[in-house]
Amino acid sequence: MHVDILTLFPEMFSQPLNTSILKRAQDNDVFSYDLINFRDFTTNKHHKVDDYPYGGGAGMVLTPQPIFDAVEAVKDRRKSKPRIILMCPQGRPYTQRDAEQFKEEDHLIFICGHYEGYDERIREHLVTDEISIGDYVLTGGELGAMVVIDSVVRLLPAALGNQASAQSDSFSTGLLEHPHYTRPANFRGMEVPEVLLSGNHEKIKEWRMKESLKRTLERRQELIDKNKLTPQEKSMLKQLQKEL
Repeated sequence: MHVDILTLFPEMFSQPLNTSILKRAQDNDVFSYDLINFRDFTTNKHHKVDDYPYGGGAGMVLTPQPIFDAVEAVKDRRKSKPRIILMCPQGRPYTQRDAEQFKEEDHLIFICGHYEGYDERIREHLVTDEISIGDYVLTGGELGAMVVIDSVVRLLPAALGNQASAQSDSFSTGLLEHPHYTRPANFRGMEVPEVLLSGNHEKIKEWRMKESLKRTLERRQELIDKNKLTPQEKSMLKQLQKEL
């Protein structure tokens, strides 16, 4: 996968994209990226990329010309038809399902905005996806793009040390993940659940399923409401609802 990031502040990305899992993915040749300062594409003699909004109002709006030209230059260079992702608080809420879809792409372009917003023609005629990482406003789209890129790249083959880890993450199954424990079995009187020490893999699998349902029911019930449960999970859920 190759990722192009259009930003006015490329220096923000150098450390996060070259650390931990993202660094390993690059070392294993499954991920590469380029940082594009779209100010370099403006035809404005003052190198401006924003202007006052028509109709008046507070703030400045990113103009379409430099962003359109930057995207077109990237597409021409790579001879591809990428997903073009606009980071925006008005976009659809980002989910693990989006990450799983994006990981199937060979080429992604992220547009990181600033100021009051984007010229609407960027939304209507350029991007394929508008993504929001939450119902709050950041200074710019860079931090949001980092979040999305990290969540996608870690799903690529050879990015994680153990690919099964990604398959059992919270939200990958539609539910929150079960609790985890490690050594020592007894820490300051706090003991690991006995079933995890039993060696009975069927019982452990059942315990984890139940704990996953319990945690989701307690913290994010809306995930259960829209998730297709197996008959076994439905039976466990009914029992949990009686207990809680």
